[in-house]
Amino acid sequence: MDSLLYDLPRLTIRRISVSEMDNNVYLLTAKASGEQVLIDAADDLPAIQQLLQDAAADTSAAPRLALIATTHQHWDHVRALKELVAATGAPTAAGKDDADALPVAVDRHLQHGDTVAVDGFELTAVHLRGHTPGSIAFVYEEPEGPAHIFSGDSLFPGGVGNTQKDPERFTRLLTDVSERLFGTYPDAAVVHPGHGKPTTLGAERPHLEEWRARGW
Repeated sequence: MDSLLYDLPRLTIRRISVSEMDNNVYLLTAKASGEQVLIDAADDLPAIQQLLQDAAADTSAAPRLALIATTHQHWDHVRALKELVAATGAPTAAGKDDADALPVAVDRHLQHGDTVAVDGFELTAVHLRGHTPGSIAFVYEEPEGPAHIFSGDSLFPGGVGNTQKDPERFTRLLTDVSERLFGTYPDAAVVHPGHGKPTTLGAERPHLEEWRARGW
């Protein structure tokens, strides 16, 4: 299956699904510089290496994995992280409150509003508390189109992420998602979740109160 999702003016976005958990691995490649950010080295190092190889076609420069970003600490999103770091030497970034639980030493501990930049684009870290303490959504604001939100397991088509029926965690997550995503970005923003298919904020916005009422 072709991994190319979006061919944007400055970069490409590719996605593959790995493992029995249908984990999404995303790769953003700057067209001019060849610098890349991989989001969630979830599993299957050979498949990720093939993704990197495929993305070499997206740039006229020499591709270089400049950063491996992790949305959250859960095991199914980091199973290939240690191997990928060993194979590429790429630095890593993750939310401050999840970083110590990852299987590698994390180079950049992110807090809400931090940005990570490579040559050609930058991503904004949006801290979404509840699914895990340090869950981060990474947002690319496309100057000539909708924003792209890589939401990890904090926002999916049809609801927020699993909070193990803990009402406090659920309320915190829904509040953060409501304020920091729906309250910040327009309806056209594309949501790329940690599992499954993409959606938009506009498609999900009418259901926020329904989610709050049902409690999950």
